[in-house]
This record gives sequence, structure tokens and C-alpha cells, in this order.
Amino acid sequence: MRVPHDDGPPPPPRPPKGRKRPGERAAEAGASDMSQEPGRAALSPTVAGGEAGESLSLRPQSLAEYVGQAALKRKLEVFVRAARGRDEPLDHTLLHGPPGLGKTTMAHILAHELGVRLHLTSGPAIEHKGVLAGHLTALGPRDVLFIDEIHRLAPTVEESLYSAMEDGRIDLPVGEGTRARTIGFELAPFTLIGATTRTALLSGPLRDRFQIIEAIEFYGDDELAAIVCRTASILGVPVSGAAALEIGRRSRGTPRIANRLIRRVRDFAQVRGARSIELADATAALLELGIDSEGLDMLDRRLLTMIVENFRGGPVGVEALGASLGEPRDTLESVVEPFLLQRGFLLRTSRGRVATMKAARHLGLELPPGWQGALDL
Repeated sequence: MRVPHDDGPPPPPRPPKGRKRPGERAAEAGASDMSQEPGRAALSPTVAGGEAGESLSLRPQSLAEYVGQAALKRKLEVFVRAARGRDEPLDHTLLHGPPGLGKTTMAHILAHELGVRLHLTSGPAIEHKGVLAGHLTALGPRDVLFIDEIHRLAPTVEESLYSAMEDGRIDLPVGEGTRARTIGFELAPFTLIGATTRTALLSGPLRDRFQIIEAIEFYGDDELAAIVCRTASILGVPVSGAAALEIGRRSRGTPRIANRLIRRVRDFAQVRGARSIELADATAALLELGIDSEGLDMLDRRLLTMIVENFRGGPVGVEALGASLGEPRDTLESVVEPFLLQRGFLLRTSRGRVATMKAARHLGLELPPGWQGALDL
């Protein structure tokens, strides 16, 4: 029985099928007038629901559609085919790597390739054993449970997960005091896919219970260009190969950023009245977004400039950098530094962070004599 709430006035009645509310008719009329106005851009979104709908449609559905990570795809394809041949669930899998590289997307793909349902949750959302038990008991045979940021599970929840992964059961306490007892729940055979950006924070006992442990690496510029072309095609936006490569080159090795940038470049091109995205359109839009020729954004340049000018090139501790920049340590370590380290703009030493000669040349900064970064030629 549904209990009424007094949270406010009732929602407006739905219009009959085939009819629209006045506001919707006005919005459509305005859009129609805008499309007929001379000089307007030819580019327009083609996916219903705005960018929320677009983000869902951009996710590849199979390993064949997934761009990049060739070695990882070959291994996972073997594991999936073997599991399906035995009519068994895929072994428990741990995916690790920086944010935005496609760990959640890979979980969707694995569930699709296995022909089973995917259940999504995250470490912070599983607050106690009861929540975990609710997720586990809802799984059907061979279903996939995906836990994002699995290193953030509470210790008591993690301990309950051990028996679920190894023995296919979970034990829950019932009652209190002298009447307390434990009831075991048998679980359907399932696959746990865990994702983490901080492998070092994952406890040893939990990590050892995964039979498949794979890293997702940063993407190359050509792979990101292919992702940009695929995304632009889905969005209905023509893009040249040179423009796609330029966007991919400045995407920090991360598909999530590449997809975000192609949307923003599309906006600039649309407002300028362009019928397709060319190299000049992409370059101008990325300049407006504050992303330079090496893919560094404003925070990257602030960090490197701070090391060179305020700390004489380094070394400097991450806590001092965070305080100087007004950014938390986690942001610097997990968001900013991985790309700068990969591209050779930053060194991480036992004494702290050191900006490299490449960083100084890119920023056009002069360096003091005897600077340690000069060793990195």
C-alpha cells in the first residue's frame, strides 16, 4: 500500500498521447526557427536526451568495438570464451589503472560478452554487511557484480566478501546478545569485477582472491584519435583525421577526456557556423579551453611553474605543493601527476617532485645553475 506524502503540490497531469505541453511546443518552435535562420551552424546533436543520453550511447558494447588495450583484449577474450565453453562464471577479476581509462566500460563489455546481467555498485556505497548481502543475493547464476573503487570497502564488509568469493556463501549475524546467531546464505555462482585507481590501498587478502588481475594503461595518440572519430560519428559531427589526432594528442592519454573534448570542440565549431570540425577549429577550441599543444591544462602549468619558480626546480614534497596550489594531495597524486610523469614533465624522487628540463623548455622558464632537473635530458 502506498502511503501519501505531503511534500508539495501534486505533479501536473500528463498530456494525452501525441500531445505536448505548451512549453515543449514553444521550445520546438524556437528550435525550428533557429534551424531556419540563415548563417546558423549545421552541426547539431543527434542523440535524444542531451549529453546524458550521449554518454550512455558512447560506451562500446563488445570487445570488437573497444578501441585500444589490444593485449588486454586478447587475454580477456580467451578468458571469456573459456568460461562460456565450460558454462561457468568468469573468474573474479580486478581491473586497476588511473581514472577515465575504461574500467567500468570493460565491466559492461565482459557482462555483455558473457551474456549475463551486470550489477553496479561502489565501495563507499556498501556501508555494512547487509548492503553487501543484498547485492550478492540478487545475483543470478553467472551474473557479474561490479564494485568500483573497491579499495574503499569497510574492513568488516571486505571480510564478508572473502567467503562469498571463495565459498559462494555469506554469513550474517541475526539477533543480539545471548540470542545472537549466524545464518549462512548460499549464493549463485557469480563473477566479481573490482576496479581501483589505488592498487596500493587494496588489502593483500582481498587482492589475492582475484584470479585475474589486469592493468588498463594510458592510451596512445592514435588510439585516442580513433576514439574521437568514433564518438564524433555517434554524435553526428563530421571531423577530419587531423582534427581527431590533435584532440587525441591533447587528451592526456584518457578516453574520458577525449570524449569530453570532442563535445566541447563541437560546441565551438557549431557556434562558429562550421559544417565539420577541421584542424583549425579543433586548435582554436582547445586554446579557448586552456589546453596547450602538449595537452597540459591550467593546473598542470601552475604546478610545474610553482616547482620551477618557487622551489628552484625541486625537489619539493607533495604536501608543500598542495598547500601552495590550494589543491588536495589526492588530486595531485591521482589526477595531475600520472600524465606529467608519463610525458616526462615531472620526476618523482624519494626527496620529492622535480620538474624536468622538458617542462622548463615547454613553459619557457629559466632555471638556476646546478638544478637537479637538468640531469633529465
